[in-house]
Amino acid sequence: MTRALPGRTDHVVVVGAGLAGLSAALHLLGAGRRVTVVEREELPGGRAGRLDLGGYRIDTGPTVLTMPHLADEAFAAVGESLYERVELIPLHPVYRACFADGSSLDVHSGADAMAAEVERFAGAAEAAGYRRLRDWLQRLYRAQLRRFIDADFDSPLGLLHTDLARLAALGGFGRLDARIGRFLSDERLRRVFSFQALYAGVPPARALAAYAVIAYMDTVAGVYFPRGGMHALPRAMAQAAAAAGAELRFGQPVTRLERSGERVTAVVTAAGRIPCDAVVLTPDLPLAYRLLGRAPRRPLALRHSPSAVVLHAGTDRTWPHLAHHTLSFGAAWHRTFDALTRAGSLMSDPSLLVTRPTATDPALAPPGRHLHYILAPCPNTDIGPDAAAWGDLGPRYRDTLLRELERRGMDGVEAAIEEECLVTPADWHARGHAAGTPFSVAHTFAQTGPFRPRNLVRGTENAVLAGCGTTPGVGVPTVLLSGKLAAARVTGVRGRGGSRPRSSPAAAALAERGGAPAPAGSRTARRQAAAPPRADAAPQARAVPRAHEEPRRRRAAQEPPAPATEGRTG
Repeated sequence: MTRALPGRTDHVVVVGAGLAGLSAALHLLGAGRRVTVVEREELPGGRAGRLDLGGYRIDTGPTVLTMPHLADEAFAAVGESLYERVELIPLHPVYRACFADGSSLDVHSGADAMAAEVERFAGAAEAAGYRRLRDWLQRLYRAQLRRFIDADFDSPLGLLHTDLARLAALGGFGRLDARIGRFLSDERLRRVFSFQALYAGVPPARALAAYAVIAYMDTVAGVYFPRGGMHALPRAMAQAAAAAGAELRFGQPVTRLERSGERVTAVVTAAGRIPCDAVVLTPDLPLAYRLLGRAPRRPLALRHSPSAVVLHAGTDRTWPHLAHHTLSFGAAWHRTFDALTRAGSLMSDPSLLVTRPTATDPALAPPGRHLHYILAPCPNTDIGPDAAAWGDLGPRYRDTLLRELERRGMDGVEAAIEEECLVTPADWHARGHAAGTPFSVAHTFAQTGPFRPRNLVRGTENAVLAGCGTTPGVGVPTVLLSGKLAAARVTGVRGRGGSRPRSSPAAAALAERGGAPAPAGSRTARRQAAAPPRADAAPQARAVPRAHEEPRRRRAAQEPPAPATEGRTG
């Protein structure tokens, strides 16, 4: 039973129009609340923003979209459908993995296609192991969804449920690397199904096996790309919220909260005062706590996930070995994680995520041009170089990354760059992200489930938190759920849908027809042959980067974007 806020909750102010805030707004609207959304930027999206640079339309946040039915739940709360506002394109393959020995593997979400690829790559025994792993991932997901992912916790006693025994029986409390090793002996394959733990802030050798659920989300449930870019999702959510009656106020940073005793009575911005009965706060935890004037006591300081350096590059060419998402693994593995999470040093043999969104949607770049997003994990500013050090370190590390990409087959990459934007931990820090990381609080055991910073703060009875720092955690699917869970705290009623796709047959048909699943009976389902509506009608993001001209390119700095935690998992 979700503990709800006491007293009146007729008018709710949501601070932040990112994915968490927009999800909360839609669920609150569906429950009959009056909603005002206040956002400091001039456009929705939060971390999932947009930068327009020299004709390139750059997603500044997450690049990996999984579990789209969780977003559809928010639309369904106001009688709408995600699939009627956004065209989702399934990615085949979901990733391409390239290894230091020159081998490569296409990762497919379909069981038969992936088993065939694994057999080609590593033999029949490994293909059989993959099928057993896939079955285990599906059972692990089912065991966690209701009780541990899509759930609010009021105390650790909330863990005491039969699903806990199921999770233990599945080996969820063992170590991720070791558990994956029970199914796959090829070390390269084990990387493909365990690297996702880094987005949770924990090396695979130390992460709980339960975090293999992230691998389920992309390698089994599939990865999608919204036409028009990832920013099309928050744009469409904002449109749906406005159509359902929400008041959206952009370009209005919140300066303080007015209180009367333990209740917040108004949200104050530079533009004025907004009286409210309840408030949902989605900024990063330090800012949310500062607004509330209090922070929960914890026996140990919070530990944060590694950060990332991101290079957005608009180029006049691309490279044929790159898929939409390409994982480029270095030879080092365990040493890399030690550098990121313990030693606080940059990777000497980096593993990189290279995303090429124009492989799926060429309209994101000028004709004949291409977009590349290069993400290199790095230590956060608590254990690695501080924000000030990145002023000099950033440009040098950018050059190091480009030399490494040249060595890995992207010949001529630096000369091909026409427009670029480099984002470092200094930029994340400037945005107010604790420890200079967009991935927030790490998912160690002591910071997971009921031990993660809760979405209720003692001493304030009508405020709820949402976003990646609170329940349930980091990543686009979980951030969407955090908004739903925050709305449930306000209303006392769980949103409809239960985190299950509303139309399983349509979802199953997705891979067959290469388009977005439409709920049965919807307008889209009745006109399946027609081109799906797009979210491109929303106002374009306004971005004014600080730039200076160079002979072949212009570098731009901006308010920093957030990579996927998914990736990615935003």
